[in-house]
Amino acid sequence: MTKPERFLWSKIRSKQVRGLQWYRQKPIANYIIDFYCPKAKLVIEIDGDQHYEETMRLKDEERDNALQSLDICVLRFGNNDIFQNIEGVLLTNPTNTSFSIHRELGIKERPDNCRSLL
Repeated sequence: MTKPERFLWSKIRSKQVRGLQWYRQKPIANYIIDFYCPKAKLVIEIDGDQHYEETMRLKDEERDNALQSLDICVLRFGNNDIFQNIEGVLLTNPTNTSFSIHRELGIKERPDNCRSLL
């Protein structure tokens, strides 16, 4: 695990956030997911600098689409987001049809990549 992944894991493991179980390095649909919460159907990916290159962005988009086709919402954060705004990262959650962390935390917005989960 990278340093940002270890830092986020230290904040979400052992049901520290709203009692939700998270898994790291979880295989789903031929991909290894950084973090996955099955109850929320939520994936968190931590992206290093290489993810901003065109080739990698296209691969990430393909992966996100595959996961969204399984009704899994994907949230992506850069390494700096994890270290500089961990509270914001932990509060950024989508609304989906099976479980609403959004409502639970009182968040009114949701990321654009989760629109299909209305």
